[in-house]
Amino acid sequence: MVSRIAGLLRLVGRSAEGMALTGLVKESGLTRPTVHRLLSSLASEGLLDHDAVSGNWVLGPEILLMGSVASARFPLEDIARPSLRRLAEATGESAFFSIRRGSETVCLLREEGSFPVRSFVLHEGVRFPLGVASAGTAIMAFLPETEQEELLVRWAEHAGAFAASHTLERVRANLAQTRLAGYSVNPGLVLEGSWGMGAAVFDASGRPAWALSLTGIEPRFKPGRQEELGSLLMAEAHRITQQLAGDKARPAR
Repeated sequence: MVSRIAGLLRLVGRSAEGMALTGLVKESGLTRPTVHRLLSSLASEGLLDHDAVSGNWVLGPEILLMGSVASARFPLEDIARPSLRRLAEATGESAFFSIRRGSETVCLLREEGSFPVRSFVLHEGVRFPLGVASAGTAIMAFLPETEQEELLVRWAEHAGAFAASHTLERVRANLAQTRLAGYSVNPGLVLEGSWGMGAAVFDASGRPAWALSLTGIEPRFKPGRQEELGSLLMAEAHRITQQLAGDKARPAR
């Protein structure tokens, strides 16, 4: 029951616009009566709302309250936001900060760049399987080989709808290139013409747990510029890694 509820909350939370009942039934794999019953229960507790105009189910006010409390324990906004601003200002591209959650990455923060033409593939709440998109590739590339293989041996199931463009051979090549360069490049595999680059941020134990990324249109990510963007990403990723390690090292007051 808990996993069903958590799954519905994740689906609704993919975007600020929420999701319609039909979409929730399709994505969750649950029956329509079950989904409707769970949604109604969540709404009665303030965790979800039903938008009368769009007909979509959206996150409720209790989620906001919970998030504000959780943010005090995970001060990632304070730590990551300055890096996102520097990246957006230096490159003109949109910058993002994503977190690993199990076998997925979830976009937490966004900072828009100044370049007038943008890619809108990524925004807060968007989830991708590990190994898909630039953030997921950057994180997966630096996981232990055994963990990578656990995902790769069932790649079609893991990648789902993204498996067609992210073939197993291409993913393996992308992971190897990311380990070599230190940063990932997504050449329009999620959406044609929308490119991205990412760099992993490591936790205190040295595991990749977050990622910084830049997205934009293909002409902005030509080979001649990739090294420059990659260096900026890695510098800011290292900065955040060091800050997080410093926070862990400080004694509790």
